Amino acid sequence: MKLIGAHVSAAGGVHNSPDNANKIGANAFALFTKNQRQWVAKPLEQDVIKAFKARCQQYGFTPDAILPHDSYLINLGAPEREKLEKSRTAFIDEMARCEQLGLHLLNFHPGSHLKKISESECLALIAESINLAHAAVPNVVAVIENTAGQGSNLGWRFEQLASIIEQVEDKSRVGVCIDTCHAFAAGYDLRSETATDKTFAEFDLVVGMQYLRGMHLNDSKGGLGSHLDRHHSLGEGEIGWDCFRYVMQDSRFDNIPLVLETINPDIWRQEIATLRSFIPETV
Repeated sequence: MKLIGAHVSAAGGVHNSPDNANKIGANAFALFTKNQRQWVAKPLEQDVIKAFKARCQQYGFTPDAILPHDSYLINLGAPEREKLEKSRTAFIDEMARCEQLGLHLLNFHPGSHLKKISESECLALIAESINLAHAAVPNVVAVIENTAGQGSNLGWRFEQLASIIEQVEDKSRVGVCIDTCHAFAAGYDLRSETATDKTFAEFDLVVGMQYLRGMHLNDSKGGLGSHLDRHHSLGEGEIGWDCFRYVMQDSRFDNIPLVLETINPDIWRQEIATLRSFIPETV
């Protein structure tokens, strides 16, 4: 089954996000469990947790279909000890919030070396951060999102993702979320079905498709290899429709959250319907 949705608003409380996902015809969604631009948030209240779980059940959203995203402030590869400790504490809190909500995936941007430490040192710190979070919170899977390679951000090459995974002790609790805009901006061609097939063959070889736990489906305003993290509506950017048709027609992308972060929420329902139209009819 294809689990398709969008990163919906949790304004007014996380319990509102399943409603917002249902309104756009989604059977998957992403959300922030707290304000993504603040370090600390008040704990989740029991009535909010209860309402979130009840509404997920009401609309048929299983934990496999929900991909929470952590705060943008967190840098699990931070070169400064104070920022690293602050990031690790915040990440563990994010994991704990997921566990409270009955969710078992947490999507995050790996981190940045800020040109103060080497790439390999930064990747090792990110893996160490994941190991510490795993020790603190049971069950939740750390889902590393590939980046566009802006500035000193790591995770834009498949080899960097593989290096982090290699250093994580519990491989069953680490995965990857491939953002199509980020992959394209990082230099992985997705402009045709042939190019997309080649890119995922490389991903499978370097990282392994078994680690793919979610995707962000976004077109790109920037060109191939531009390192610009600029999302566009599906079919309106430099990638075009072929990549998204490929994903919809390949069973390797079944049963993982396929989440829109495209720029116009007013057409999310339409984009989801178009994606569904690509799914082959089963006999």
